[in-house]
Amino acid sequence: MRSHWRKIALGVAVGVVAVVAIAIVMSWFGPRDRRPALAAVPPLAPVTRSSTIIVPVAIAQTAIRDVVEKAAPRELSGKAEIPSLPFVSDADISWSVSRGPFTLSGRPEGLSISTALSGSMRASGRFADSSGLLGQSGDLQGLLGNLLGGNAAPSPNQQQGGKGQEHRVDVRGTVTLVARPSLLPDWRVEPNLTSQVTLADASLSVMGMKLSVPDSIRPLLDRAINEQVSLLQATVRNNPFVEAAARNEWAKMCRSVSLGALDPQMPDLWLELRPTRAFAANPRIDERSVFLTVGVQADARIVPNETKPECPFPAQLDIVQQMQQGRVSIALPIDIPFTEINRLMEAQLKGKTFPEDKSGAFVATIKSVSVAASGDRLLISVAVRANETKSWFGFGADATIHVWGRPILDPARQMLRLGDISLDVESQAAFGTLGAAARAALPYLEQTLSDKAVIDLVPLAQDARNNVAKAMADFTKRTDSIRVDAEVTDLRLVGLEFDAKTLRVVGEADGTVRAAVMKLDDK
Repeated sequence: MRSHWRKIALGVAVGVVAVVAIAIVMSWFGPRDRRPALAAVPPLAPVTRSSTIIVPVAIAQTAIRDVVEKAAPRELSGKAEIPSLPFVSDADISWSVSRGPFTLSGRPEGLSISTALSGSMRASGRFADSSGLLGQSGDLQGLLGNLLGGNAAPSPNQQQGGKGQEHRVDVRGTVTLVARPSLLPDWRVEPNLTSQVTLADASLSVMGMKLSVPDSIRPLLDRAINEQVSLLQATVRNNPFVEAAARNEWAKMCRSVSLGALDPQMPDLWLELRPTRAFAANPRIDERSVFLTVGVQADARIVPNETKPECPFPAQLDIVQQMQQGRVSIALPIDIPFTEINRLMEAQLKGKTFPEDKSGAFVATIKSVSVAASGDRLLISVAVRANETKSWFGFGADATIHVWGRPILDPARQMLRLGDISLDVESQAAFGTLGAAARAALPYLEQTLSDKAVIDLVPLAQDARNNVAKAMADFTKRTDSIRVDAEVTDLRLVGLEFDAKTLRVVGEADGTVRAAVMKLDDK
């Protein structure tokens, strides 16, 4: 009996020694982690993406009316220039009119600005003592008719001699200005005003002759109104309200805006916007407003520190065709270091086993993951622990498996995944003495990586969108004169590139912006 137990103990000791020996042999002679050589990757170029902001500016007709009301005089008056006449002394023709408030009417072909006119015309004169010097009365009639408008007709009560006469008549009518505004490259608005005067029919009897008031006063009134229209046109053309508003928004855009950290493990980032070009379409008019559409192109980039960009204001405004209204498109290159990619990838894979149902002779568990760039692919190095499951001893081994894959951006799901996964040839013998049975588990590793090696970019995109929305809120402005509304509506992931240290995801923030002007600076 004692001999029997001695044999059992000896067998156990031999088994233990064998297991220890196998472990020692595996640790001495098992395959080492021989990572495949990495292909060179050119460094990422300093990124500058073009962003576009198109702002429709609605200028209320009431704002235009108020400017015109202040610029246009309330009253106009004048006298006809009468040459010295041998038969008439103290001849005088004068007029004065007052305007009412302006009314505006918008149509696609132009903005109509009209006001009512009311006033009077006074004509006076005295016949000199003719003593036969007048000759035929038709000579005087023709002379005054040509002087006062060409429609003088003799009156049956015509008087001659030294008696003076003075007559007044009311003047009624309207003046209408039509504006067909256009933008000028020097940031000014050319109103392109034309005027039309309409007078009610009336007549005036002067020294026995009837004068048509519209025909008599219209040339005088036209000349006075045209002078005022020229002054008004110059006032509008010289008004810098478009340039002033553009300079204000240009200065707001030219800066770095804090985006915070896109992840707790990452440093704070800054969005640098540098406007470079301004463009606009000519105004369009509807029944309530005049619309100016102004656009800005800007270079945008994500930087690790706050910068102070220089953005000279353009001297010239590019005039373009009508364009999409109220659009914001800001490019956001987001650089993620591979150290962060490793952390995110490991969070997805660490602890995963393959095959998952543990149906094979060996089961491998992922211990760690690291990612490196090589040419246009990524090399995923996976440290695993493999254990055999069929024997009483449960032999195991550690190994590092290298798998190739291509990063693929899934814009719809906002996800980064690996495609074209293939096992590196150096990994075929990774389990050494565990042999073919362990290597049979490797296809399961490929499938695990294909299914599980994904990085959810939704939190990153959402955080970027929220931070850009905060930055856009700085452009929002509400005063008695102007209201600017801007908001971010979406953030899309549109591109992917990388170098040896950094993986760059390119996002594009979409939004809307609009401005309404209720009061124009009339200085």
